[in-house]
Amino acid sequence: MRTDVDIAVIGGGQAGLACGYYLSRAGLDHVILDRQESSGGAWQATWPSLRLFSSSIHSSLPGRPMPPHPDTFPPVDHALDYLTEYEHRYDLPIERPVRVSDVHSLDDGLAVITDNGTLRANYVINATGTWAAPFVPQVEGASDFRGLQLHSAHYRGPHAFDGQRVAVVGGGNSGVQITADLVDHAEEVSLVSARRLRFLPDDVDGRHLFDQATARLDEGDAEAAFVGNIVALPQVRAARAKGALQLRAMFDRMTPHGGVIGREHLDVDAVIWCTGFRPALRHLRSLGLRTARGIPEVAGNRSVKDPRVCFVGYGDWTGPASATLIGVGRTARSLVARLAVELGGS
Repeated sequence: MRTDVDIAVIGGGQAGLACGYYLSRAGLDHVILDRQESSGGAWQATWPSLRLFSSSIHSSLPGRPMPPHPDTFPPVDHALDYLTEYEHRYDLPIERPVRVSDVHSLDDGLAVITDNGTLRANYVINATGTWAAPFVPQVEGASDFRGLQLHSAHYRGPHAFDGQRVAVVGGGNSGVQITADLVDHAEEVSLVSARRLRFLPDDVDGRHLFDQATARLDEGDAEAAFVGNIVALPQVRAARAKGALQLRAMFDRMTPHGGVIGREHLDVDAVIWCTGFRPALRHLRSLGLRTARGIPEVAGNRSVKDPRVCFVGYGDWTGPASATLIGVGRTARSLVARLAVELGGS
């Protein structure tokens, strides 16, 4: 592994690749450190039936369109093949598997501590996403539940739940998709959430979410709300037609055999938490950048406390739609342009 570089990108998923594309075009000295053994970032860890929310043409990284797929909503394998081809096409300088454990401040840069040695960099771009930091809310009695509990990050398909009674907790896209996935396998599936389901119209796909986010950025309206956020994929519409997406209120508390909702006890064998993620930033703990909100304060994708430390691809606080394939390129491009000026690149 190299020991000195202008820019170290931590994370080789879609955000890291988008940054690498613009860094290479700007002629900037950089390396991408990826803890995975192969291409694809978090897409490698998803369940087999997962589908993209948008068509191929609207799921592309900068420079290289995703190849067409016969399905309107391509499967995860198509995304993996695309990301693999993308990094090879642009010969991006990726080193893997390399796990970053810490980053220290130096007088002349930043020390990136890895399991393969220490790298000194002038700047660090964090592109680690959120998949490695699943969030499960604290619910009274959860530790007493005797059945299986797992987060959607660790869900690998419906067959492990054949004949079981399953509660899927979460009213977003993951919760709805996993519920639809389980319908023909589990004995009973209950979708549980503290918020109501907000479907996009059936003829609208995930591109609408990107367009809405882009409009918010262009208009400077960070508080504008979407009319919906759940994409009605074909399997989701089929589950809804069967009545499988009837929403139950969130557990008041859990028991050894399920959960209490008002005066009712819901008996279940397993609980799947589709309750989101937090930014995977533990490797920055020595820099003390996090605020009370749990995320660093940033301006222009750079830490206010230490502008040498940058962030791309974590969601709205790093740019609207920046956690999507089509949306991450915009923030990557603007960040790299600023770094190029400071480093005297093209």
